[in-house]
Amino acid sequence: MRIPPVLLKTLVTVVVATIAYVTTNLINQDQNKLWQLAVSIVIGGATLIVQYMVDFERRLASVETGQQAYARDVADRLAGHHREMRTLVDRRFTDISEATELFDTLDHSMLRLDGVTRLARSASRVSSLGPGLVSAFAREEIDRLASVMENLTTMSADCLGENHDWLMDLTKCTTGTMDATSSFVERDYWDSEPALRYLQAQADAIAQRGVKVRRLFIVQEGVDPALLRLCEEQRNMGIDTRVVALSELPPNVRRGTTNDFVIFDETLCYEVEPDLLHVNAKTTLNAREDHLRQRVKRFRELWDVGLSDT
Repeated sequence: MRIPPVLLKTLVTVVVATIAYVTTNLINQDQNKLWQLAVSIVIGGATLIVQYMVDFERRLASVETGQQAYARDVADRLAGHHREMRTLVDRRFTDISEATELFDTLDHSMLRLDGVTRLARSASRVSSLGPGLVSAFAREEIDRLASVMENLTTMSADCLGENHDWLMDLTKCTTGTMDATSSFVERDYWDSEPALRYLQAQADAIAQRGVKVRRLFIVQEGVDPALLRLCEEQRNMGIDTRVVALSELPPNVRRGTTNDFVIFDETLCYEVEPDLLHVNAKTTLNAREDHLRQRVKRFRELWDVGLSDT
């Protein structure tokens, strides 16, 4: 059973005082009993003081050890915090440097800086909404746009299906010419809502910026009344139209490509590739010089043999 420290000290003091009293009594039995008692009390008191001093020393050593351990722990934490703060500051300065370099590059480029700034601010506001469908959709859109920009650095980009947004944006950006082919695959397209918006964008380009638009309709053989009416409608909008029948082409012209494409300002070609079911399966943007040269040449070949008075 553990004895309480105070009781133990008291017992030790009493034992020592008793031993001192007995010892003094044995050494000199003629002395006054009061003197022997005083000596015993002094020795007992000294013993008690020594015990407290030893206990104090032990506690002081324990406190010093604890303080040293605490100081080492605080120093380690401060060193770790310093490293983390230094890493964070370095990373932030790196981010700031990259952002400054990016905006400096954009400032000297042909891109609109206000549009990039608006995109960054809007993206940060959307991300502040927290996780959810809206934020996930925003991330997907940003990734898609980033992929298009990265692909355009190689002067080419593509996507699955037909991208009407690309077609509309390119029409709005055109300042000189639009040379387009439209095959039998697209005959039903011209009655759709996207086609109406596309034709209106072309009419605006003709009226507002003086863009010259030429469209060549490609059919397998013969010309039906519906196609004649379509040509007339587009001519009334300022679009120069012609029709070419593949069956009537000279062999050297017939062997070329007949997929649908639009050449904007003779700088970029928008192409649609149909699958075996005549469904537009892929859209490609191509601004490579050799490819553009081939497409421009092919359009001129077909245009020259096309019929304008149908």
